[in-house]
Amino acid sequence: MLESVKSALLIVDMINTLEFPEAKELLKSARPAAQKIAALKRRFKQAKLPVIYVNDNYGAWSADWKAIYKKCAAPESLGHELARELKPEEGDLFVLKPRHSGFHETPLEILLRDLKVKRVVVTGIAGNICVLFTAHDAHMRGFEVVVPKDCMASNTKVLNTHALSQLKEGLKINTPLSTHLP
Repeated sequence: MLESVKSALLIVDMINTLEFPEAKELLKSARPAAQKIAALKRRFKQAKLPVIYVNDNYGAWSADWKAIYKKCAAPESLGHELARELKPEEGDLFVLKPRHSGFHETPLEILLRDLKVKRVVVTGIAGNICVLFTAHDAHMRGFEVVVPKDCMASNTKVLNTHALSQLKEGLKINTPLSTHLP
């Protein structure tokens, strides 16, 4: 499905401390999504397609991805399971973002254009905020966007379903199962 157009996998905010009121509820659906994202990531790497982590910087303007990962993977972090499941590897790329969208005030668009990417596969949390905004902004920038419905999680099932509906109905974005992707 994705072989004819160069694709990149975007993993949004999965390296996360989950320090917010709804985090325990989100974690219930984020765990299975993380496993699906990890499997999808392996297929992207096998196909030699770029994997890009697009992650909050948590206001730590001098931090790099390793410092963010270390904080999120620490045993006291509620998000440590997600971070460990999706630990960045050699060759993975990392873009820190200050707000909800992976494109807002970041070099993500420049990176994707430099890599000659035409299609982005957007995964992560929270589906109804950061995944939705990133997918929307990718669409507005002319990228073909795919959001695998089993690779995103929101604070509640209702919010996740609503976000998927907005993507599919409002933006005509493809929302297949991840097993249909490389």
